[in-house]
Amino acid sequence: MTETAISVLNPEELLTLFGARDRHLRRICEALGVSITARDGRVLVEGEEAAVASATEVIERLQHLAERQAMISPEDVERVLQGVQEGEAPSECPAIDVFRAGQPIRPRTPGQARYLDAIRRNGVVLCSGPAGTGKTYLAVAMAVAALKRQAVRKIVLVRPAVEAGESLGFLPGDLQAKINPYLRPLMDALGEMIDHELIRRYTEEDRIEVIPLAYMRGRTLNEAFIILDEAQNTTVSQMKMFLTRMGSGSKMVVSGDTTQIDLPPKTRSGLIDALSRLAAIEGIGAIKLGRHDIVRHPLVQQIVDAYEQTTAKRPPKSR
Repeated sequence: MTETAISVLNPEELLTLFGARDRHLRRICEALGVSITARDGRVLVEGEEAAVASATEVIERLQHLAERQAMISPEDVERVLQGVQEGEAPSECPAIDVFRAGQPIRPRTPGQARYLDAIRRNGVVLCSGPAGTGKTYLAVAMAVAALKRQAVRKIVLVRPAVEAGESLGFLPGDLQAKINPYLRPLMDALGEMIDHELIRRYTEEDRIEVIPLAYMRGRTLNEAFIILDEAQNTTVSQMKMFLTRMGSGSKMVVSGDTTQIDLPPKTRSGLIDALSRLAAIEGIGAIKLGRHDIVRHPLVQQIVDAYEQTTAKRPPKSR
């Protein structure tokens, strides 16, 4: 048995670390098999040497997290526990500076930190990962930050209008009304980072554009931050068309979930093709996020795992 002590500055910090009714503390003790108590402004961790080292690392990471976001959720505790147990390095990326004041936007997992670093370093980034890993949200945040510091003149958010088990023809309204539901997730992300009045003004000034993929044909976009969401639902020719719209001073982020392809059978996904065809080109970054990067409700991770296990048992399909 061994014991270590971690300094804590004040009772408020202890409350944040331990959680309501010590729920975070109990979860750490349960996961690592240690005993944790607070005494004289310090947190004492007791148990087997390896477990104490892991628990100390968890608590120190949670302290850093509390300094950045003022509170810690049970989901944060689970992610930190998982990262420490699997030997992942902590992420120390700076906050993303968007228009709307409030809680700063930062990567919450090492995978997300690598994703943001790839966006900063490359002209084109291809990102694949399951639902809830922040692929779209973080890309939009980086686009908004680039617009705010005037690194680009406009943001272009793009989605393929692929029918995911529903028919566009039976939806009410004109073409724009039929397409709007496909573009809504992009607008939701944008609305968390820019006031609605400013979004309206920027849209009128053509500084923010949210469009279906088909509307990209024939264009060249200079000094723009261009995001293609749900890219797994592009064909190879559509992906080529999109990537070649990139003009001078522009940056592109292409993201999607290769386990949720809604293309017709035997149609190869443009995202899968691009990841294999383009990843070795200098200036193009390829990032794969996994279930450990899911930042939604912890049940989402279990749902993704369950579907992946089911898919693994089926014979592979040609794409």
